[in-house]
This record gives sequence, structure tokens and C-alpha cells, in this order.
Amino acid sequence: MKKFVGTTIVCLYLCFLFVTGASAQDKKATFTGFEAPGAGAGAYQGTFAYSVNTAGVVAGSYFDASNVFHGFVRAANGAITTFDAPGAGTGGEQGTVALGINTAGTITGTYLDPNSAYHGFVRAANGAITKIDVPGAGTRAYQGTYAESINTAGAIAGVYADTNGAWHGFVRGAHGAITTFDVPGTGTGAGQGPVSACINASGIIAGMYNDASNVLHGFVRAANGTITTFDAPGAGTGRNQGTYVLGINSAGAIAGSYSDSSNAFHGFVRAADGTIITFDAPGADASKGGTSAESIDRTGAVAGVYYDANGVGHGFVRAANGMITAFEGPGVGRGPGQGIAESSCINNAGAIAGWYFDSNNNEHGYLLTP
Repeated sequence: MKKFVGTTIVCLYLCFLFVTGASAQDKKATFTGFEAPGAGAGAYQGTFAYSVNTAGVVAGSYFDASNVFHGFVRAANGAITTFDAPGAGTGGEQGTVALGINTAGTITGTYLDPNSAYHGFVRAANGAITKIDVPGAGTRAYQGTYAESINTAGAIAGVYADTNGAWHGFVRGAHGAITTFDVPGTGTGAGQGPVSACINASGIIAGMYNDASNVLHGFVRAANGTITTFDAPGAGTGRNQGTYVLGINSAGAIAGSYSDSSNAFHGFVRAADGTIITFDAPGADASKGGTSAESIDRTGAVAGVYYDANGVGHGFVRAANGMITAFEGPGVGRGPGQGIAESSCINNAGAIAGWYFDSNNNEHGYLLTP
């Protein structure tokens, strides 16, 4: 399977969550849109905010006018610094994708080299970048190391594709030691195996994997290496259907979505004891994309996106008691396929980072602050 880092696919594989305290449902919340310098202004180009830490620092990427990815970090005062990982390619859909940031301002992510092979990286707060290649990772196009999330201790979780194109999980300790793992029941063919991994402050990893029939399932890997697999109730069993795991909080609760037998998406929350609650955002239309739960805070509040009957995306926050509040922002497009595209993560102060489509299908980062 080709693991893209484009607009529509990264959202399914993005995972790192930061524990939070305050609610993002405050009526006084401020929606701030922003652009990374150099971001392309064409359709499906622009700025993507993937993570925000407890200080309000945002990490993400932008697509330039030549469709090349670059990383950025946006300080709490709004100042944006752009960067490229050494060795990143400069061809279309190559470049640097910054996916996770921790409380120290350390960023992890992935870059595609000139051959479109994946390599992980970790960028210290001072800007120094270290390459990450898992032993056994393939070196051909869309093989290699895909680093996705980083916790407060600096441990990084991700996946890698071997020389046959099959995926495996890994965790890299703060000092660089790498441990690989496979999930029971996973497929071993090209594009199969664990395809995402996110890590919480306790070192618990959650993710999803493709089985031999290309059905997706969730998994949890305890800090001691014990792995438990699960499926959301109602998840479909057809190709590319199943359970999508997108985030884990400090208590071990997991947020994600599942695709049913009609290919409609619904949200779910899985408690640390394995209990699963499914939900749909009010106004979500299953035939237009349904409900995608994307991040969870320490109180159990979930941020995500739903699509209405016109195919327009809206942001939402679901409180731990189940109450769901939608949010919008100035400049957000109102046509089919437009609107809020991602509510990627939520921080300790209840701020949410993500991106949206405007009326011209250009993409912009946003930060919703309470």
C-alpha cells in the first residue's frame, strides 16, 4: 500500500495526542486561521496543522506551489519558522511532514527522499534534526520509516515498511534505541500490517492494522510489549472497512472512527478497560462522510470533524458526558468537500489545531483557543 502524506490520507494515520484539562467548548473560543510562509495558494495546497503542545506551539507542514512538503513550527505568539529535513526530496509530494510535538518543543515526523522512500526524523527545539531509519526498513518508493508521534519523555512511535512493502510497528526511546513489533492477526502482504501508531505519556501505543483481507482493526500495545486487538461495534468487514484508531490519552482511553458495511464513518471512544462507546455528531450525514473522531484529552473530551448533508465539514468537540458542540471559523468554505477538514489534536489548555478548506479549496491551518 502506498502510504501518502497528502491532504486526505495523513488524517487517517496521524495520532499523537496531548493530555488536556480545559474544555474546547467555551463560547468565547477564538478561531485563528494562519498560513506558513511559502504555502501554495492553489487548490489542495496550503497549510496543515497536525499537533499543538501545552504551550500552544503548533507543528505541521505546508504544500508549496510545486506540491512539495515543508515543515513548520508556529510559536505561541504566532511567529512561524519553516524547515526541511536534510535529504528531503524536492519533487511533487516529496519533502518534510512534521506530525507531532511534545511539551519540550521536540518535533517528530517523516520525509520523503528524492526516491520517494520514507525516513523518520526528530527535530530538537533548537532546530537540530536527527534522521531515523528502522533496521529492516525498505528503501524503495513508499517503503521506509514513518515516524508519527512523540510523548513527553521523547519516545517516538511509528511504523515502517520492509523490502516487501509490509508494515511493522516500532518505538524509539528518547536515547535512540529502537524496538520493533508486529501485531497478532496482521496481514503480511504489501500494504498490510500496522499502519499507524501513537504513544501516550506512559509509553502505551495505540494504532490500527490491516489484516490479510485488508480490513482494519485497532490495537493497544502496553509499555511491557503486550498487545491487545479490538474492533469497534458495527465496524465493517469489507476491504478498507473496519476500525480506525487516531488517538490515545494519558489514561489509556482511545478515540477513533469506524467504517461500517456501507462505508459510512462513525466515531468511537474506547476506555482503558476496553469498553467502547460509539457516536455520531448531530447533523452528520453518513452518506457524505459521517463522523470522524480524531483526538482525545485526559478528561475524555474528543475533537473531530463531521460532514453534513451537503458534504461540508464541521469541527466538533464531544465532552466526556457525551454532549457534542460544533465549531466553525471565518473564511471556512461552505461548498461540498470544503469546511473544517481536520481537528488534529487538542492540548492541555483545550486548544485545538487543524486545518480547513476555503471556498477556493485552498487549505489553511487553524488554532481554536478557549
